[in-house]
Amino acid sequence: MLTSRDIRQQFIDFFCKRHDHVYVPSSPVVPYNDPTLLFTNAGMNQFKPYFLGTEKPPYKRVANTQKCIRAGGKHNDLDDVGKDTYHHTFFEMLGNWSFGDYFKKEAITWAWELLTEVWQIDPARLHVTVFEGDPENNIPRDEEAARYWRDVGVPAHHIHYGGKKDNFWEMGDTGPCGPCTEIHFDRTADKSGGKLVNAGTDLVIEIWNLVFIQFNRNEDQSLAPLPENHVDTGMGFERICAVLQNKTSNYDTDVFAPLFTAIQQITGAPPYTGGLDNHKDIAYRVIADHIRALTFALTDGAAIGNIGRDYVLRRILRRAERYGVQYLDTREPFLYRLVPILVEQMGDVFPELRRNPQQVQAQIHEEEKAFLRTLHRGIKLFKQIAEETRQSGRDTISGEDAFKLHDTYGLFIDITQQMAAEEGLRVDVQGFENAMQQARIKAREASKKYHMTTISGELPPTDDHYKYLPGSITAQIVGWLQDNQVNTQGVVPQGINLALLLDRTNFYAEQGGQVGDTGYIRSLQGEATFIVEDTQRLGDAVLHIGYLQNGELHVGQEVELTYDLPRRQAIMRNHTATHLLNHALRKVLGSHVEQKGSLVDDTKTRFDFSHDKPLTLEQIRQIEQHVNEIIQADQPVIAVVKPLAVAREIPGVRAVFGEKYPDPVRVVLIGTHSPEHVTLENPAEFCGGTHVAHTGQIGCFKILSQEAVAKGVRRITAITGPAAFDLIQSRAFLLEDLALQLQCRPEEVRERITSLQDQLKKLQEQLKKSSTVDLTALVDKLWADAPLIGSTRLIIAQLPNDVPLEAVRAQVDRLRQKCPSALVVFGWIDSSGKVPLLAAVTPDLVGKGIHAQALVKQLAAIVGGGGGGKADFAQAGGKLPEKLPEALQLAEQLGRNWLNPS
Repeated sequence: MLTSRDIRQQFIDFFCKRHDHVYVPSSPVVPYNDPTLLFTNAGMNQFKPYFLGTEKPPYKRVANTQKCIRAGGKHNDLDDVGKDTYHHTFFEMLGNWSFGDYFKKEAITWAWELLTEVWQIDPARLHVTVFEGDPENNIPRDEEAARYWRDVGVPAHHIHYGGKKDNFWEMGDTGPCGPCTEIHFDRTADKSGGKLVNAGTDLVIEIWNLVFIQFNRNEDQSLAPLPENHVDTGMGFERICAVLQNKTSNYDTDVFAPLFTAIQQITGAPPYTGGLDNHKDIAYRVIADHIRALTFALTDGAAIGNIGRDYVLRRILRRAERYGVQYLDTREPFLYRLVPILVEQMGDVFPELRRNPQQVQAQIHEEEKAFLRTLHRGIKLFKQIAEETRQSGRDTISGEDAFKLHDTYGLFIDITQQMAAEEGLRVDVQGFENAMQQARIKAREASKKYHMTTISGELPPTDDHYKYLPGSITAQIVGWLQDNQVNTQGVVPQGINLALLLDRTNFYAEQGGQVGDTGYIRSLQGEATFIVEDTQRLGDAVLHIGYLQNGELHVGQEVELTYDLPRRQAIMRNHTATHLLNHALRKVLGSHVEQKGSLVDDTKTRFDFSHDKPLTLEQIRQIEQHVNEIIQADQPVIAVVKPLAVAREIPGVRAVFGEKYPDPVRVVLIGTHSPEHVTLENPAEFCGGTHVAHTGQIGCFKILSQEAVAKGVRRITAITGPAAFDLIQSRAFLLEDLALQLQCRPEEVRERITSLQDQLKKLQEQLKKSSTVDLTALVDKLWADAPLIGSTRLIIAQLPNDVPLEAVRAQVDRLRQKCPSALVVFGWIDSSGKVPLLAAVTPDLVGKGIHAQALVKQLAAIVGGGGGGKADFAQAGGKLPEKLPEALQLAEQLGRNWLNPS
C-alpha cells in the first residue's frame, strides 16, 4: 500500500519529471502579502499576481503541495471538523499550474493519466463535472472540456454538467475567473454513485478540481477574455490518500495515525475506533486536525490572540481543549505535547516546522494553561444551565446565558453551540449577539464622550477633505453638540465644554491611529474665539471639541479655522516615520511582521507588530539605520486615491488586517511620484492620515523602547525631529561623561566596562571557590557521620541556604566517586525561597532497582514541585520550603527500607 509520503512524491514527480513542471515550495499559511485573506486557503494564492498580470511568472509550468487552512472568513470548515470523514481546518493541496502555456486538453489528459495509469484507480469509479454555461454572461456550455474527457475514455453517463456554484471559479468580486471541471471518486459498492455527485456525501467525493482561467470579471460584472489562458488545479491530499489507501475516511490514513497514537498515549483515552456518533472519536478527529492547524499557523508567524486570524487560532485551540477535557478526561495541558510528533512526521516535507518547535509548544502551552483556569468551571456552569433549561420545558439556552459563558469563562459561542447540540439543545444565537452588542456599546461609552446611539437629533455631515491642504479655511457653523443633544439654531454657550459642528473643516479627526487636531476657531472679525482641544469623528460628522473662550458665536456664522500648525507638523513627522518603521521591521525581522495597532501623536509614534521575541540591539540599530537612510534621502511622500481592488495590487502595499477600508481608498507612497513605479522597496500603505511632503522633513528617527504587549505581539515607541535629536545629543553627552569618569575615550568605554566586568567576575569566582571549600568540608563531615546500612552509606542532609547548584552537583559527583556504595539526597532553600533537591545512587544500587529518578519524584511532591532525571542522578524543585524537613525524613525512611528490606 502506498504511504502518504509516496503519494505526495509521486504527484510531484509526475508533473516535474514527466511533464516538465518546476517545483515551487509551499507559501506560508499566513498570507502576509494579501490582507484580503485570513489564511492561505488554496494552492493558487501565491500565484495571484501572475493571474492578475501584475507580475511576470518566472516559470510557465509549476507544481507543489500547498499548506492550507480553511477556518474563518469566506472558506470556513471549522464547524464541520470531527463530524464527518473529510473536513479539515488544515490540509494539503496538491496542484499543477500553467501560466499561459498548456490549457484544457493537457490538464485533462495528464489528470486522467496520473489517476488511472500511475495510481491505477478504477476508471469506473471516477465521475467528472463540467460547466453547464451561463447565458447571462454569454458563456456557452464547456463542451471543449467534455470532449477531452470523452477522448481519454470517460463515458457520457460519467460526465455531469454543473452551474456557477460548483463549476465556475472566481478569485473575488472582480478579477480573473473561468470554468472548472471536477473529478469525483465513487465509493458505492455497486459503482452507482453518479446521482450523488456534489450531493455532500462521502460516498462520492470530489478529489481534484481543474480550473481554466480565461476571463476577467469587470467592475460592472461583465466578463472579458484574458490575453492568456491559465490552468490552476487543486487536489485534496488527505482525500486522495484515503482513496489510494482504500480507506473510507481521511482520518483512517497514515496522515493521522501517528497523531491518534500520540493522543492515546498522552491522554490515556481508549483507542480511536472511527465512530461518527461517538464523542470520544469526534474528540480524536478534532484534536488531531486542530493541532495541525495550530502548529503550522504558529510556525508561519501567526499568534494566538483576540483579532482576526489570531482570534481564529484561539477558537481552534479552545475547541480542541474542550473536547480533551470532556471526552478524553484530560486535566492538564496536553495539546502542546503533540507538536513534536507532528514535527517528526512532517518536518521532512515542510522543514520550517523544525525551525523552532519549542516556541510553538510554548505558545500553545501558555494558552492551554490560561483557558484551563476557567474551562472546568465553565463546563460545570453549562451543565447547570442545560439542566435548568430542560426543567423549564425549553429546548434553547438563552442568549444571556451563552454570553455569560463567553464573557466569564471564555467559552466561545461555537463551543457552547457544540455542547448544547450534544445535550439535544439549541442556543439563542441572536440573543447572544444582542448581549454582545450591548456589552460593546457599554465599553465604548466608558471610553468615548459622544456616541451615535445616545445622541438626540441628527448630526449634519462635515466636508473634511481640507485636512490634507495647508493653511486656514473659512466655514459656517451649523450647530453644536452638548450633553448628547444636537442644537442647530441659536447662540453657542460660552465657557462650557461642547462639540462645535461646521459645514466643512481642515481639522483632522482622530482616525486610523492618528490623534485629532487642536487649535482655534475665530469669528471673521476676531472678537470671538473657540478653543479646540480635540477633534473626533462621529459618523459623517466631525466634532470640534472644546469651549468658547470669549465673544459670541451663533449658527449660520462664518468662522476661520486654524489648527495648531507646530503640533500638526510633529504629528505628520511621526506618522510618516511610522510607515518607514513598518517597512524597516519587515526588512530587518522578516515578512512575518504584521501591524497590530498604532498610535501617532505630536510626541511619539507607538507601533504594535507581530513578533515573538525581543529585538536585539543590532536589530534596533539596523531598523534605525534603514529609517534614517530614507529620511536623509529626502524621498517624496505622495497620496493617491485608487479603487480598492486596484490599490490592493500595488506591489508590497500594506494594510492592517481586519480593517475595513473605503472604496476608493487612499494610498500613501514613499520614494516615488507614481503608483505605476512602486516596487517592493517603496513603503506603500493604505492610510487616511496626514504626512510630510518629503521624508527629509522628519529630521531624524530614534527608537525609545520596546516591550511585549501580548503573546506574539511587541510594541516599539519612537520619536522624530527635534525630540529625537535632543535624545541623541543627551546620550552623547552621557557617553562623554562616562568616558571621563572611566578615564578613556568614548570609543573605548565598551572595552573599559568589559575589563571591569572581567575583574568583577574573577572576584566572584574567588568568593565562590571559598564557599566551595567550605561546602567540601561540610560534605566530608556528612560522609563521615552517615549511617552505614550493610555496605551502603545513607547520606541525607539539608544544606545551608543559597548554596550554588553547580557546587552541590560537583560534591554529589565527588561522593559517588569516593563511596563504593551510597545513596545521596541533598536539599536546601535558595535565594528565591524555592527548594532544590538532588538525589544520586551508585551503580550497584541501580542494579538492585533503586533509582534516583523514582526517589526524587516522591520527594518533590511533598515540597510542591516536580522533577526527573536518570536512574543514577536526578534533581527536582519545589515551592514549599517549610516542607523540606518532611521530604528529607521521607528520603531517609525510603532509603532505609530499600537498603534493609527485612
